[in-house]
Amino acid sequence: MPALIRLYITQVAIGFGISAAFVAGLLWFDVANLGYLVAHSDMGLLAVVMLWVFNGIVFAGVQFGIAIMRMQEDDEGPNGGRGMREYATVPVRVEPRKRLL
Repeated sequence: MPALIRLYITQVAIGFGISAAFVAGLLWFDVANLGYLVAHSDMGLLAVVMLWVFNGIVFAGVQFGIAIMRMQEDDEGPNGGRGMREYATVPVRVEPRKRLL
């Protein structure tokens, strides 16, 4: 299996794991009365699955994005060239213009 596919699958699994913990926290702390609604509804299991899947999609995308962005190569600074010049700033006196009225 190519390394990028393996990376994607592992990051998606991590994202869905984070989503499971997030949904469990939502239900455990009864945020916005979700725990009560899920426990006392005949469609509660469907609501939990939908919460988990939709949050899993978001968290998996974020997790994969973070993993890709962390793959950058570290730069050790300038590799050559002459660099940028530092220009000295010198104040210049400007005389006010005469009024034309």
